[in-house]
Amino acid sequence: MNSNNSARSGHHPSRRLSRYTVRTVAAAVVLGVAMVGCGGQGKDSGGDSGAKAQAKNDTSTGSKVLWIGDSIAGAEAPALGAALKASGVEFKDSSSDGGGTVVDSGEEITGMISADTWKQLATNIKSFHPTVVAYQVTTYDWGSADQQRTAYDKLVKTVKDAGAKLVMVPSPPVTIGDGPYKQHEAQMRTAAKTASEVAKNSGGAAVFLDASQLWGTDPAAKKALRSSDGVHNCQQGAATFAKWFTAELGKQAGFTPASVDTWAKGSWTGDDRYGKLHCGS
Repeated sequence: MNSNNSARSGHHPSRRLSRYTVRTVAAAVVLGVAMVGCGGQGKDSGGDSGAKAQAKNDTSTGSKVLWIGDSIAGAEAPALGAALKASGVEFKDSSSDGGGTVVDSGEEITGMISADTWKQLATNIKSFHPTVVAYQVTTYDWGSADQQRTAYDKLVKTVKDAGAKLVMVPSPPVTIGDGPYKQHEAQMRTAAKTASEVAKNSGGAAVFLDASQLWGTDPAAKKALRSSDGVHNCQQGAATFAKWFTAELGKQAGFTPASVDTWAKGSWTGDDRYGKLHCGS
């Protein structure tokens, strides 16, 4: 739905779609926040390390990354932003809790979400001028493979016309449970494969980065770094993803990622999102 900024201003998408979606802030997350090089949680725990790293890297790479996805992408965004900024890359988080999909499956919910995502994308392209649009396949990319393909093809064209490159990445494995995901499980499983095929056939306008090499495919496995809700991550998972994704993106955009110790203890670890998820409790 709307970007994080609009969500935080009071128009939270989860409230409008509460009977359909898994609400982020309602999840009881019990995942330790400690990680090698991450230190303790809180804004005083190396809070200015990201800024110091950016000061050292006073020459921008010229890369500007627009990040799109649902609340899973939102939980990854604080660490990803810190890692990219430390690497001299501008970053804008346009993920959306309870939304973010570009796929209109024909259902009212995805029609509403996707329309909002496309509108927000157009606004961000005009104002932010990204060189890379990074789309994490959302847990709302429902619909048939053809509907998914139509949406991803449109995304490739939109980003290409804006003079940017599209990078698509699958969401981490999630626990389906008995909630709204259950009836769409089969559709969710085809989304990443379809996105990969679209990128492969894009003539270089898009690339698909297979995050399963990082997360695996089992949400319950230790490697998946899922929180207790089986969907989102706390700081440890966010930092792990940020390290991997920044390295992969650097290969595509031609920049050298900053070392983890320049950003992992930054103020992002105290982001309000993790507090609402009860990370570390």
